[in-house]
Amino acid sequence: MTATRTATVRAGFLATLHAEWTKFRTVRGWVLAMAGALLATIVVGLLGTAAPAPAGRGSDSASYPRGPGGEAVNDSFSFVHRTLTGDGSLTVELRSLTGLADTGTGKTARGAQPWAKAGIIVKESLAQGSPYAALMATGGHGLRMQYDYTHDTAGPRVRQGWLRLVRSGDVLTGYASADGSRWTRVGRAKLPGLARTVRAGLFTTSPQAKQDTGAGAGFSPAVATGTFGPPVLTGGWSPSPWRGTQVGGDAGTSGSYTDTLKGGFTPGDGGGFAVTGAGDIAPVVGGPAMGAGFAVENLLVGTFAGLIVVIAVGTVFITGEYRSGLLRTTMTATPVRGRVLGAKALVAAGVAGAVGLVAAAVAVPVGERGARGRGFLVLPVTSATEARVIAGTGLLCAAAAVLALGVGALLRRSGTAVALVVASLVLPFLLATSGVLPPGLSEWLLRVTPAAGFAVQQTLPRYAQVLSVYEPSTGYHPLAPWAGLTVLCGYAALALGLAAVRLRGRDV
Repeated sequence: MTATRTATVRAGFLATLHAEWTKFRTVRGWVLAMAGALLATIVVGLLGTAAPAPAGRGSDSASYPRGPGGEAVNDSFSFVHRTLTGDGSLTVELRSLTGLADTGTGKTARGAQPWAKAGIIVKESLAQGSPYAALMATGGHGLRMQYDYTHDTAGPRVRQGWLRLVRSGDVLTGYASADGSRWTRVGRAKLPGLARTVRAGLFTTSPQAKQDTGAGAGFSPAVATGTFGPPVLTGGWSPSPWRGTQVGGDAGTSGSYTDTLKGGFTPGDGGGFAVTGAGDIAPVVGGPAMGAGFAVENLLVGTFAGLIVVIAVGTVFITGEYRSGLLRTTMTATPVRGRVLGAKALVAAGVAGAVGLVAAAVAVPVGERGARGRGFLVLPVTSATEARVIAGTGLLCAAAAVLALGVGALLRRSGTAVALVVASLVLPFLLATSGVLPPGLSEWLLRVTPAAGFAVQQTLPRYAQVLSVYEPSTGYHPLAPWAGLTVLCGYAALALGLAAVRLRGRDV
């Protein structure tokens, strides 16, 4: 008996779903509007990134260096090095770490930046993005051992002392000492497949100086200088003299040189060195640190235009029947009112989701090729991240359509419902990311409003060891991608649930 009733209910719902789908596809205006949403998402997205090519850069240079994990990296520093073949160690006294920063007023400020770095490094080659392990002092975060750009281990909070890096096969171990006799292990790095012959030596680098102004955070050129004692070597070191190189050829996207702030190295007394550099050895993040480039979500800026159409159609899908009186006929044919609302929600979500999915699947690869062809950098992401962004855009549009349907069923007025959904979904996002609001308020809007759903499109990485402006105005959402989408889906479910309650309790 129960199985028969379940089959009857299922058959009834499928019939209602088919009826609602037929109703949707036979209204030419709705179909054309959804086609317009698809085109708007693609075209606006492509136009939004169709800026002129950056000066001095062509399409052949439009790529970031990539680390061993495929991530975009900054890999720019002053390097005093020799060749090490096989196992060996490098021990040196770091006597001081100092820095200079351009204040923008024609004067320089003294002091190393918090993530300025000076220390010793073993690097597979001079090519940017090659594997490495380094032991370093920083301007404000103590001693660190870092390797392959994304890995960071904290050591004692000191800014000078003795450093030692020991290579054994593809394993490098870092040690620190205050007096050169008692050593403490700081960290250990395993670099699979590390070449037998590598470059190793002393390095210094410094990201730009963060300047907080009344108009918001900005960045200005900065350099750091590490003063080292004579290096002590064991193992298979080449007999050639120490050589100075600016890895990357310049300071990269996280640093800069000026006429007064220059890099290089000078021999010191007794075989030591003073090494001055700018840049960073770290992953590329968003905001000012990304330089002249695009993130994947920038290619989907047209989602706003498409969503407004999706919201309008989702609303009219229910309010139009109220206005014409057709809903009475529908409810007479299907007395179970919640079934009708559920079928409408599935149709609206399915169509809107397909529009968002196809639009993103076209806009992302086409936008990437176009941006790189014009000489722009596009921050690379993994295939899984790109798939999440494309699928997430479809889910974002689907949830927005359901939210619009629910609000439309509650208010029964098209204009009011559309305005309310746009004001709760699109407007908070635009305000939060435009920079017109304080960062705290912007983050609050992207946590508690339906606009949190846009988090599913974000791809910019965040690393504690990279100084940047991690705010909504630079592309950083306070919620993780799926958590943000869950907030939007919660609003959509709430609106649909309240609409179902009202639909059962009031005459249509």
